[in-house]
Amino acid sequence: MDGRGEFTRAEILSQPEAWSAALAVLEAQQNDIVSLWQNGRYDHVIFTGCGSTYYLALAAAALFQELSGQPARGLPGSELWLYPQSAYARHGKTLLIAVSRSGETTETVRACEAFNQAGRGDLVTVSCYPDRPLTKLGALNIVLPSGQEESIAQTRAFSTLYLATIALAAWWSGQRSIAAELARVPGAGRKLIENYHSLAQSIGTDANLNRFYFLGSGLRYGLACELSLKMKEMSLSHSEPFHFMEFRHGPMSMVTNTTALIGLVSEGNCAQEMKVLDEMGERGARLVSIGEAEVAAEFRSGVSEAACSVLFLPIGQLIAFERSLFNGLNPDRPHNLTAVVKLSI
Repeated sequence: MDGRGEFTRAEILSQPEAWSAALAVLEAQQNDIVSLWQNGRYDHVIFTGCGSTYYLALAAAALFQELSGQPARGLPGSELWLYPQSAYARHGKTLLIAVSRSGETTETVRACEAFNQAGRGDLVTVSCYPDRPLTKLGALNIVLPSGQEESIAQTRAFSTLYLATIALAAWWSGQRSIAAELARVPGAGRKLIENYHSLAQSIGTDANLNRFYFLGSGLRYGLACELSLKMKEMSLSHSEPFHFMEFRHGPMSMVTNTTALIGLVSEGNCAQEMKVLDEMGERGARLVSIGEAEVAAEFRSGVSEAACSVLFLPIGQLIAFERSLFNGLNPDRPHNLTAVVKLSI
């Protein structure tokens, strides 16, 4: 071993333990979390972040709307900060959920400061480090230390923060059974990593592949975006995310025998989504389907689709990690990137 990727490897493999620790923190704050929602009477719900956590916001907003029936949006922090007129409704009270690994990202902090100054509603922050600028701004500030990382590209932090938003969505929508199911997810995550790490390695080290597409719909689209970003950040590979059905509308022209398609497959629309993958396989693509059952990498979690959605992340992260090493890179220190984006403005 030459030491490349030692932090990232440890952070990916330790995710189930991080999830267990985060769930304990969330459980301790459950009453405050539920009370905020019940007393708030919100007209609008927005999730926000930057980079990886913007994609988290997309997934979290879709999940919240699915569970609660109340419209929700996921937007980048920069849009809320610089373009509030197109981000916020003119009337009504907003609940803003800001997610940041570091709690220091300039655009997220500025967006939250402006939100508070404008009196638009209530702010909830979710991050991994205490005593940071963001953690002083919210009506409720949730800090999950188990998500902290040494590496630059988010893996453990992303999944831990996303797990928190699943719990928030479940409690706020009155779906307490889903929140209770989350206790079973770490165990399923351990088995998933043990069973399919070698599959991820075989994809990441396949010298024939030169382009990667991540497909996901509904809440899984945000997760597909994040996994595509991991591939770009860690391995400098051509990678793009798409909704499943949209892939037929032009992008499939790029499919050859040098293409890998990683599909985040839903339970409700499994047949339709697997048909897309099968069609691309007929065109030469190498396929990896991930989901609860009847796919290449199976969760077999036995919990609801919402609760197990965090399990889509580890295998995709491992594919990116293995590709980085295969390309002779160090996934701990991606090219041109820093752990926190701070703007001098």
